[in-house]
Amino acid sequence: MLSPRIRRLKLDHDLLQQRFLGWPLIQITGTAGMPPEVYRFVYHVRGLMVAANGEIQERATHHLEVNLSLGYPRRAPQCRMLTPVFHPNFDEATVCIGDFWAASEGLDDLIIRIGRMIAYQEYNTKSPLNGLAAKWSEQHAHLFPVDTRDIAPPLDQPQAPAEAVAAPGEVSSQDPSARPSNDAEAAGTQPERPNDGVGANQPASDPWAQRISIE
Repeated sequence: MLSPRIRRLKLDHDLLQQRFLGWPLIQITGTAGMPPEVYRFVYHVRGLMVAANGEIQERATHHLEVNLSLGYPRRAPQCRMLTPVFHPNFDEATVCIGDFWAASEGLDDLIIRIGRMIAYQEYNTKSPLNGLAAKWSEQHAHLFPVDTRDIAPPLDQPQAPAEAVAAPGEVSSQDPSARPSNDAEAAGTQPERPNDGVGANQPASDPWAQRISIE
């Protein structure tokens, strides 16, 4: 007889495969374990990052790693970004999900919620992981959300070929630092704005056409 934890891991895997199969905004790029205890996801969602010169720029592709520890689902999944994100509720080591995680919540719903956070559809500046991002976000709330699309796949979305999802037991060799534009093209999506976000070739009405830096 399978333990409650193994049954939950198997259920999560089945739901993730079913929900994100063929969805271009969120894709499973790799797993480890049988059933999987580690996942990697790619988001083709516009978010923000800080360039080396301090400018706030858009980034079109983001990579997330999720580790389901032995305490899962009583304890929240351990989530960390593999690519840079400028957001009040992200730092280099973790994503702040403790305020809304419950054992009854589906892992698929959590993955969608993180996508909404990346897009600045959701953010919390009251108990931030990144205080600088929280202060900046409060000062520039008129710019949000960065991506207005619905992050969740529609319930009636068409199914794609099964090879779109990585096989259990494998972790993708995809380089998390790969250029976002290449990842977006591979997923068959075209971001509405360049992933470097500021600079030339953008309409004057686009607020990100102006150079915005951390103050």
